[in-house]
Amino acid sequence: MKTGICLYSFRPFALPVNFDTQTTGHLLQKHPIIKHIGFWLGAFALLTYIYGTAYESFELGIRVIAMLLPVHMAYFYLVDSLVVKHLYAGGRYLKAFAATLVILVLAAFLYRLTEIFITDPYIYRFYKQSNSGFSWPRVQQYWRQQLFNPIYFVTAIERSNAVIWIGITLRLFSLSHERKQSALQAELDFLKAQLNPHFLFNSLNNVYALSLGQSQKTPEVILGISNILRYALYECAAQQVPLQRDAGILQDYIRLEKIRYEERLELNVFITENTGGLRIAPMLMLPLVENAFKHGAAATVDHPWINIQLQVQESRLVLNISNSKPDTVNAAAGQAGKIGIKNVQKRLELLYPGRHSLEFFDEPDCFITLLHLQLEN
Repeated sequence: MKTGICLYSFRPFALPVNFDTQTTGHLLQKHPIIKHIGFWLGAFALLTYIYGTAYESFELGIRVIAMLLPVHMAYFYLVDSLVVKHLYAGGRYLKAFAATLVILVLAAFLYRLTEIFITDPYIYRFYKQSNSGFSWPRVQQYWRQQLFNPIYFVTAIERSNAVIWIGITLRLFSLSHERKQSALQAELDFLKAQLNPHFLFNSLNNVYALSLGQSQKTPEVILGISNILRYALYECAAQQVPLQRDAGILQDYIRLEKIRYEERLELNVFITENTGGLRIAPMLMLPLVENAFKHGAAATVDHPWINIQLQVQESRLVLNISNSKPDTVNAAAGQAGKIGIKNVQKRLELLYPGRHSLEFFDEPDCFITLLHLQLEN
C-alpha cells in the first residue's frame, strides 16, 4: 500500500536568493504635477548654468531664464498636447512631423520677440550700469531687422530647443510605457476572465459526479461552489486581495473536494493562519490545487493521496503540493489541466517578474508543484 509521502514533497522553507524588490511610483502616479515641477526646476537650473556661464554672471542668468522660461514651457506643452498626444499617439506620423516643424518655427519667432522686447534690453541695461561705455549694436537695430536676421534666428532655434527635446524624449518614453502597461492590463484582464469559466467547468464536473451517486452532500457542495464563485466574481476584480482571504477560499475548495472523495482520498493539509497584512493576486494558487485533485486524486485508482502545505515567513510565501500519479495518463485530461497551469504561469510572469518561482517535479510515484512568491503588504 502506498502512503502519501514523497521524497521531494516537503522541502526546506527557503526562497531563491535573487528576488528583486519592486519599486513603485504611486506618489508620481497620484500627483503627476510633481514630475512636471521637477522637470522644469531641472531645466531652469541647466539653462541658468549655460546662460550664466555665457554672461559671466549667474545673477543675470537667473533673471534672463525667468523671462524666457514661459516661452520654453509654451513650446513644450504645445508639442506635447498637439503632436505627441494627438498626432503621434494616433499614428499620424507625417502630420506629426509637419506640425513639429511649424511649431519649431513659431517657437523660434516667439523666442526672438521675447529677446528683442524683453531680455536683450534688460541685458543691455545690466551691463550699462556697470560699464557706461558698454555698447551692443544688436539692440540698436530696428526690431524687424533683428527679427529676420538669419544668424539671430538660427541662434534662437538652437536656444529654444535646448531643453525642450529632452522633455519630449522623456514624454515619448512615458507614452511607450503607458502603452505597454495598458497592453499588460488588458492581457491580465483576459487571463483573469479565463479563471472563472475554468473553475466553473471543473466544479460542475464535481457536482455531476456527486449527483450520479445521488449524494446527500450535493446541496452542500453547490453552496460551497456558490461562495467561491461569489468571491471570483465580486472580490477578484481587484488587482490584489488579502492573502488571508485568498487562503480561506483555498480551504473552502479543499473542503469541497474532501466531501467528494470522502475516505477514498488520503489528504494532508497545512495552511498557515499567520498571513499578516500581506496581499496577493487573487486565485493564483487555486488552479495549482485544482490540478492536484483533478490529475492526482481523480485519476489515481488505488489509494490516491495529496499533500498541501502553505507557509508564509515575513513576506515570503511557499506553496508545496504533491500528489499521487496514475499508472496511465489521460492525454485529453492532461491537456485540459495545462490551461489552468499556463494561466498561472503567465499571470506570475506579468505580476511578479523576478519575484516568483514555479517549479514542477515529475517523480516516479508522485507529482510535485512548488511555488515561491515574494509578496507585499
